[in-house]
Amino acid sequence: MKSEPGTAHKVSLLVRPAVASAWCAVRSRRGRWVAGGTVVVLTAVAGAVMFLGEESGPPDPRARQYRDVNSCLLTGEQGVTAGTPGAPVWAGMQKASLETRTRVNYVPVMGEQSSKNALPHLNSLLQRQCDVVLAVGESQVEVARAEAGRHSAIHFVVVTGPEPAKSDGDAAEGAPENMTVVAEDGGGPEGLESRIAGIIQKAVPVQG
Repeated sequence: MKSEPGTAHKVSLLVRPAVASAWCAVRSRRGRWVAGGTVVVLTAVAGAVMFLGEESGPPDPRARQYRDVNSCLLTGEQGVTAGTPGAPVWAGMQKASLETRTRVNYVPVMGEQSSKNALPHLNSLLQRQCDVVLAVGESQVEVARAEAGRHSAIHFVVVTGPEPAKSDGDAAEGAPENMTVVAEDGGGPEGLESRIAGIIQKAVPVQG
């Protein structure tokens, strides 16, 4: 199914023949006044087409309206590409976004994979006023653990080894109250995706 031509294409279809006529007129001495009039007409035609091509009316009701709530992910330098530890976490965040209408984004730690290098990347997320901060990868989890206690208003979720939370959305033993620890190997990628979605939905419940 072909789409309707865009505004720029419509302008081109109307203006191109007139430009050719105007150029021919300019090349003759007697056509100078004609060319001048043609330019005026061209301007009017282009303006009219651009005006008619503008969209008007209320916003599309089908467009998703997001809440001013952000879930942010800190990953290794491979980001959330398929097969990486960040992929199922990102998929869970997107799933939760559909249910809670929250915005999601992620930042990969580029360069040296150390907690020292991960810290400024984490700070960049905190400056975005993230309500939930998730971390996957050894260095990312380490720096999130170290910083969570200083940001009690933010819910941290770290994906790590075999020390899961008592239940999804609850703090693990010995972890700060605002941190949930999730075992990455529990139930495979699909299981991790579902658990991440559930934790975010519990942390930022849908408002009526």
